[in-house]
Amino acid sequence: MINTPVKDLEKGGNQIHPGLQFLIFLVLSFAILIIGTIIGLAVVTALYGSNTLIAIGNLKVTTPHFVNSLWVLQIIGTTLPILATPVFFAYVIVREPQNYLKPGFRFSWILIVLVLAIMFISSPIMEFLSNLNQKMVLPPFLKWMRDSEDQAQKLTEALLQMKTIWDLIKDVLLIGLLTAIVEEFMFRGVLQTILVRWTKNTHVAIWITAILFSAFHMEFFGFLPRLALGALFGYFVAWSGSIWPAVWAHFLNNATAVVVTYLFNHKLIKVNPDDQHLFSYTGYIISLAIVLFLLFVYKKTAFNKTPITEFDGEELD
Repeated sequence: MINTPVKDLEKGGNQIHPGLQFLIFLVLSFAILIIGTIIGLAVVTALYGSNTLIAIGNLKVTTPHFVNSLWVLQIIGTTLPILATPVFFAYVIVREPQNYLKPGFRFSWILIVLVLAIMFISSPIMEFLSNLNQKMVLPPFLKWMRDSEDQAQKLTEALLQMKTIWDLIKDVLLIGLLTAIVEEFMFRGVLQTILVRWTKNTHVAIWITAILFSAFHMEFFGFLPRLALGALFGYFVAWSGSIWPAVWAHFLNNATAVVVTYLFNHKLIKVNPDDQHLFSYTGYIISLAIVLFLLFVYKKTAFNKTPITEFDGEELD
C-alpha cells in the first residue's frame, strides 16, 4: 500500500504549486522542442541543402544524405530538447535535481535482474495489447492519424537501416540508450514527480504520466502497449526511488527492437519484428501472471532495501 503523508516543503523552487509547475513544464517543453526543431532544420539545410528537407517531407528515402539528415533532425530537434527540458526545469525552475531527476543508485542490484525478467516475460502482454489496438477503428475524420503513422513508420525504417555491426552499435546507443535516458528524465523523472505532488496519489500520477508518455509519441495504433510500458516504468521508479531501473527497462525495450530488426534484415533469424502473432491466449495469461508476481517481488525487494522517501516527502511502504 502507498501512503502519502505530506511533509513540510523545503525552501526554494518547490514552493511553486504543482499545477503551475505542470503548466510551466508543458510550455517549456514545447518552446525548447520548437527551438530545437528550427535549429535542426537550419543545420540540415546548411549541411545538405534545402532539397534534402523537401526529400524528407516527400519520404524520398533514396535521396543522398537522407538518413544522415534524419539523424540530425532526430538528435538536434527531438532528443537534445527532451533532455534539456527536464534538466533545466529541475536545476533552474524548482532547484531540486535530486528529487525530480532521481539520479541516485541507492537500490538493490536485484532490481536490475527483476526488470530484465519483467521486460522479456511481458512480451506476450504487449503483443496482446498491440493486436487489440490494431483492431480499433478510427472515424473517417481521423484517417489522417493512420497516414501520419505510416509516414512515421517509413522514417523509422530509414533510421534502422543497419548495414554493418557498427551501424547496429550506433542505433543501440542512440535509439536504445540515449532515448531511454532522455525520455525517462522527462516523464518518470520530472513529469511524474509533478503529478504525484499535485494529485497526492502515486498510482494516479503513474498512469497519467503513462498516458501522456504514450500520447507524446503520436502513434494511436501503438497507444495501448506503450501505455502499459509507461506504467511499468513508472512503478519501477516509484518503488525504487531511482530513475535507473526505468532507464534500464526502456533501454531493453528499444535495444531489443533494434537488435531483432538487424538480425532479421540480415537473415540471421526468421522472427519478423513486425509479427504480432507469436503467442497464444494461454501465453498471454501465463505472461500476465508471472509479470504480476515479479512486480510483487520487485516492490518487496525495493522496500526492504531501504525506507524509500520520494516525491517531496511522500513515503512509499
